[in-house]
Amino acid sequence: MRRIETDTFEEVMRLTFGLISILAWLLLPLPAASGANIFTNEWTLDLRSYSDSAPAVGPDGTIYLGTWTGKLWAINPDGSRKWVFLAGNEIKSAPAVALDGTVYFGSRDGKFYAVQANGKKRWEFPTGGWVDSSPALAHDGTVYFGSWDKNLYALSADGKKKWQFSTPGEIVSSPAIGADGTIYFGSHDRKFYALAPDGHKKWEFATGGPILSSPALNNDQCLYFTSVDGCLYALNLDGSLRWRLRTGSITESSPVIGTDGTIYVGVLAHLWAITADGKKQWGRSGDEESPMEPSPVVLANGSICCVSRYGMLCYGSPEGVVQPMYYLYGYGYGSPAVGPTGAIYVPDRGPPAGCGFTALRAGASLARTPWPKFRGNARNTGNIQDKS
Repeated sequence: MRRIETDTFEEVMRLTFGLISILAWLLLPLPAASGANIFTNEWTLDLRSYSDSAPAVGPDGTIYLGTWTGKLWAINPDGSRKWVFLAGNEIKSAPAVALDGTVYFGSRDGKFYAVQANGKKRWEFPTGGWVDSSPALAHDGTVYFGSWDKNLYALSADGKKKWQFSTPGEIVSSPAIGADGTIYFGSHDRKFYALAPDGHKKWEFATGGPILSSPALNNDQCLYFTSVDGCLYALNLDGSLRWRLRTGSITESSPVIGTDGTIYVGVLAHLWAITADGKKQWGRSGDEESPMEPSPVVLANGSICCVSRYGMLCYGSPEGVVQPMYYLYGYGYGSPAVGPTGAIYVPDRGPPAGCGFTALRAGASLARTPWPKFRGNARNTGNIQDKS
């Protein structure tokens, strides 16, 4: 393993994980792993900042993620720094990469950004609140995202506002785009919405709590999302309820879809597998002490990769065996990214620097399912038509 150092330390770390989390990990039995489940640390880059942003992987293999210090990092596949773009505040929004290399993301400075492939700002768009929602990219160049100012925005590729749709609640849910261009998202107002590409409402569906998670689209069949009311919902694309499963979880883990149509989602400290007709198949934990809040990732070999808030990276099998595999010394809310050659990219708060970003060689690429990870694909476009 090699460690790549960066510049000076820019801010005092805002969150310290107690010794209890490390001791809890040390006491966990680590079962023997074999085959693709053996993790090799390829490199670690010292970011000097924590990250809650789900990384994106561009067409050329460049990895992008945001940090608490307001930096958007572009990292070469070998782990070296490509460039860094500075926004005005923390970046929780997951970056999305267009085919031309433009990177789109929001920041808690209340702005939404478009950055060119060389790291230069193309444009910025101001909103009235934090932008934690991750963008969805339509094939006509339109970009959709939500804001804490209670609006969902549609911007053209040059940064001009096409329309905005207001809801009674804040929007942190990241929108998803269906095959016909419909935009799906949830709101703090306890409702889930479907909008036409011109911004008019097609339908809404009421739940019993705010919707923090982002939808997973199952082609032209249905979609899945969770609500703080403690339920996982499956809706038909006309807005009618297909089924509802009580999980009891209030985390923001977003569901993903496995190779056989199984739905996977983090439920408290467990990874759940749910059948396509809404029945719980199994629930297992690789870390009993910490919630599985980041969304899981489905790999091409059928394995499910998930990370706990304490930083335990686990592998699950379709049969329900969940093994702790690698300790990341604490984690955030961002779902892992998977490179084309089978590298898993994750924030790693391990020593000595405490704020790193790590590539783990896991031996399996991203699964080709309708929605194998948060934002649907490696580029984080949130568009069902994009498979890479």
